[in-house]
Amino acid sequence: MSESRGMDAFSHLGSDVRAALSERGFSTPTEPQRRAIPALADGQNGLVVAPTGTGKTETAMLPVLNSIVEEGAPEGFAALYVTPLRALNRDMRERLDWWGETLGVDVDVRHGDTTDYQRQKQANDPPDVLVTTPETLQAMLSGEKLREGLEDVRHVVVDEVHELAGAKRGAQLSIGLERLVELAGNFQRIGLSATVGDPEEVGKFLTGDRGCEIVEVDVASKVEFSVRQPEVTRQDERVGNELMTSPEMASHVRAIREIVDDHDSVLIFVNTRQTAEALGSRFKELGANIGVHHGSLSKDARIEVEDQFKAGELDGLLCTSSMELGIDVGRIDHVVQYSSPREVARLLQRVGRAGHRRDEVSEGTVITGNPDDAFEALAIARRAKAGEVETTQIHHGSLDTVANQIVGLAMDFGDVSARRAYDIVTRAYPFADLDETAFREVAMELHGNRVVYVDEDADTISKSGGTWQYYYANLSMIPDEETYDVYDMAAGRQVGTLDERFVVNFVEPGATFVQRGEMWRITNIDEEEQEVNVSPIEDPAGEVPSWTGQEIPVPYDVAQEVGEMRDVASDQFADGGTREGVAREFTTRYPTDDYTAGEALEQVDRHVDAGAPVPSDDRIVVEQAAQTIVVNACLGHEANETLGRLLSALLGQRTGSSVGLDVGPYRIELEVPARVSANDVVDLLRETDPDHVEPLLELSLKQSETLKFTLAQVAAKFGALKRWKGRDGVGLSRLLGALEDTPVYDEAIREVFHTDLDVARASAVLEAIQSGDLEVEIVGERTAVGSGGRSSGQELLTPENADASVVQAVGDRIREDRVNLFCVHCRDWEHETKVRRVSDQPECPRCGSTRIAALSPWADDVVKAVRADDKDEEQEKQTERAFRNASIVQSHGKRAVVALSARGVGPQNAARVINRHREDEADFYRDILEREREYARTKAFW
Repeated sequence: MSESRGMDAFSHLGSDVRAALSERGFSTPTEPQRRAIPALADGQNGLVVAPTGTGKTETAMLPVLNSIVEEGAPEGFAALYVTPLRALNRDMRERLDWWGETLGVDVDVRHGDTTDYQRQKQANDPPDVLVTTPETLQAMLSGEKLREGLEDVRHVVVDEVHELAGAKRGAQLSIGLERLVELAGNFQRIGLSATVGDPEEVGKFLTGDRGCEIVEVDVASKVEFSVRQPEVTRQDERVGNELMTSPEMASHVRAIREIVDDHDSVLIFVNTRQTAEALGSRFKELGANIGVHHGSLSKDARIEVEDQFKAGELDGLLCTSSMELGIDVGRIDHVVQYSSPREVARLLQRVGRAGHRRDEVSEGTVITGNPDDAFEALAIARRAKAGEVETTQIHHGSLDTVANQIVGLAMDFGDVSARRAYDIVTRAYPFADLDETAFREVAMELHGNRVVYVDEDADTISKSGGTWQYYYANLSMIPDEETYDVYDMAAGRQVGTLDERFVVNFVEPGATFVQRGEMWRITNIDEEEQEVNVSPIEDPAGEVPSWTGQEIPVPYDVAQEVGEMRDVASDQFADGGTREGVAREFTTRYPTDDYTAGEALEQVDRHVDAGAPVPSDDRIVVEQAAQTIVVNACLGHEANETLGRLLSALLGQRTGSSVGLDVGPYRIELEVPARVSANDVVDLLRETDPDHVEPLLELSLKQSETLKFTLAQVAAKFGALKRWKGRDGVGLSRLLGALEDTPVYDEAIREVFHTDLDVARASAVLEAIQSGDLEVEIVGERTAVGSGGRSSGQELLTPENADASVVQAVGDRIREDRVNLFCVHCRDWEHETKVRRVSDQPECPRCGSTRIAALSPWADDVVKAVRADDKDEEQEKQTERAFRNASIVQSHGKRAVVALSARGVGPQNAARVINRHREDEADFYRDILEREREYARTKAFW
C-alpha cells in the first residue's frame, strides 16, 4: 500500500463519517487506520495486527459503518461484531453507541445475559450492527426469525482473533461462519489481533483461506523493557517478618510500589490468579492503593476496580490475562510484569498497553526472582525487541467440534445431505484436511447417541428427538466445569468464584484462603446451591485459591535461548571470567543491570566451579541424588512434559512402582524407586525408538486421570453423556473401556496431545540424542543448575500402586494433621491435638470412657448436635455418625484415629480399611491412600 494512499485514509470514507470523525476529534488516522481503512473501505477481507489502544476498533468499524450509511441499512443485520469476552462489550458499547447515534446506525449487544424482551426485539427488528459472542452466534444460527435477519449480513468483524485461533471456541466459530455463508452468501471478514508470529495463518483461519489484506503494526520498535531483580535491603527483611513472608518477596513488593509511586497509572501483570491474590493481600496489608482484577472475581467486583482505576482512584491494578484484551481502563503510563511472561507475544501484548500517544514508546519492567526466571525474561525481552514472536497454534481437526457443528447443521436445515455437511465443515480452515471417513464416523457416533438421525442409504443427517436439547446444552466448546460462588455472609455480596477441584481438595469449614486481596475463613459449603460462604479475617496465614488453569508453557525457542545463555556464560567462567565481568558483558546484549545479571549468573558460576557440565541448548545433563533423578533439558514445557511422561511410564513398567514426575521448561524431575539409576534414564533416551513415542504415550495415558478427565468432557460434546458430572454411576474407568474404539476416544487423545504435549519435538530430541547431535552427560550428585527450579503440578503416573516414598508421605501428612477428640459418653470432654500425639487407646480423663470420636477440628456442628437435647433431623444424623465414629475408635484405638483423619474417609470407609487387618503399616497407608483417591475421583467427577 502506498504511503500517500495511507495518509488520506479517511478520504476513502463518505462525508457523513468524515463529519463524525471531525466531531469526535479524529484529525489524523492512527497507523492501523492509515494503512487498513483504504482496503477495508474497498470491501476486502482484512486482518489488522496491532496493540491495544491503537484505534483497532475504529479501524474495522469505520469502513463497516460507512458501508451501511452509503448503501443503506438492510431489513436484517448488516454487520456482526464478534468478541470472545462479554467484558469487552461494555467498552465497545460506549464507543460504538456514539458512532451509531451520530451516523443513524442502530447498534445493539446480544450475549448470555441479554433479557428475553431484548432478544425478542432483536429478532423482530434486527439492529444494523450486533455485538455478540461466538456462543451467542451459535444460538442465533438456529433461531427461525434470527436466521432471516442473518441473511442480510454483509460484514463480520472478529475481535481478538488470535485468542480464538488457538482454541476450540475458534474452531467452532470458523464452522459457524461457514454456516452463516449458507444464509448470507460471502461477506466481508475483518479480524483484529494482537501481535502474532504468523499473521498469514491467522488470516487463513479468519477467512477460510479466501485471502485477505494483512496490516501489521511494528510493535517492537515502540516498546522498551527493563528486566530487574530487586536487591534485598534491611527494610525488606523487617517488612518480610511483619508480612510473614521472605525478604525476597518483600523486596519485590517494595520494587513494585516504587514503580507505582513514580508513575500515574500502572498495570501490574502476573501469570496466575494465585499470584494476583498473594501479592494483592500483601499490598493491602501495607496500605498500598492497588486493586486486584482477574476472571474469578465477580463481575461487579471487576467493574468496580476497572472504573476506580480509570477514574484515577487507584494508583495501580494487579491483573492477569484478564487485562490483556481490550478492556478500557484509561491511559496507562507503565506496565510491570511480575516474573517472566513465558512468551514473547504475551510480553508485547502486556507492555503494549502502556503509552499510545503518537510516537510514544511503551515502557515495561519485568521483576524477576530467581536465575531461571531472569534468564527467561532476558531471552524473551531480547526476542520481543527483535520481533521474534511465537506462531499461533491453530486448533486443527478437533472431532468434538465437528460433532457439535454436525448437530448445528441439522438444526439449520432439518435434514442435510452428508456430502453438503462435509463440504461446509471443510470450508473452515481448521478442518480443511478433515478426512471424509472421520467425518462419517463422527456422524455415526452422534446417531448412536441419538443426537441426530443418519440415514446411510439416503446419505442424510436429520434432527432427532435429542437434537434440540443437545444443541442448546452445548452452545459453547468451553469445558463444562462447575464453579462455586463465594459469598461474604456479613456484607451479603458475592466475592468471586472457586472451581470445583479446589472446593473438593481444599475447602472445608474453617479453612482460610485469599481472594480479592483479602483473607477469608470458610463458614460452610452449600453443595446443592454450589455456594461457599465465607467471613473476612485478619489472619495473614492462609492458602491462595488453586483455580483451574494451566501454567503458561514456555516455548521451545525461548528455552533454547536460555540454554545458549548458560553455555556462553559457562565458557566465560571456565576461561577465568569473573561474575562481575560476565554480568557486564550480558548487559550489553540484554536489557538489564549489573546486579540482576550477576544474580542470574550466580547459579552457572557455582555449577562451573564444581566442575560439572552445564546443561545448555545442545547438552542434556542427567543427575541423581538418592531417589531423585533430574534430566536438565532446555526444551520448553511441552517437549519436557512429553519426555517426562514417556520416561515415567517406561520406568514404571520396568519396576512396577509409581514414578513421581515434576516438569518445567528446563528440567524433568523424577522420583524413582531405589533400584533405578541415572544410567537407566539415559539408556531409555538412547534406546527408545522415536517413532514409538506416540503409541507409548497413548498406552501410558490410559492410566492417567488427565485422559479420563478429558474423555468425560469430550464425551459430553458427542452426546455420549447427558452431563459428564451427572450422578449416574458412570465410572470414568468404565467410560474409558466403553469408548476406546470410537471417535470420542480419538479426540480425547488428540486433545491431550495438542494441549499438553509435543510428540514431534520429543521424537526429534530422541533422534538427536541417538545421532550424537545432542550430547547427554551424567553427574552423580545434584548440581547448582539442577537444583535451581521446581515446578508445580506433581503427578503420579502409572502404575496405580503407590511406592514407599508416596506411602511415607501420606503417613507423615496424616500424623501431622490435627484431630478433635470428643467423648460421646459424658459429652463433656473434647481435646484438639495432632494425630501423632494420640495414645494407642484414647480415653476420657473425666469419665474414663473409651467411646471417643475422632473429629475434624472444625466439626463444631457435630459436637453441638451430640450435646443438643432436642435434636432436629440433621442433628440426629450428625449424632449417629459421631457414635459410629466413636465405636470404631473404641474398637481399634489409634489406628482408627489415623484412618478417620484421612481426607474424605468417613466411619464406613475407615471401618473397611481397618477390617482388612493389614499387619504391614505401609499396606495400611496404601489402603488409606486408595480411599483418598477414590474420594477425590468421586467428588470431582460424579
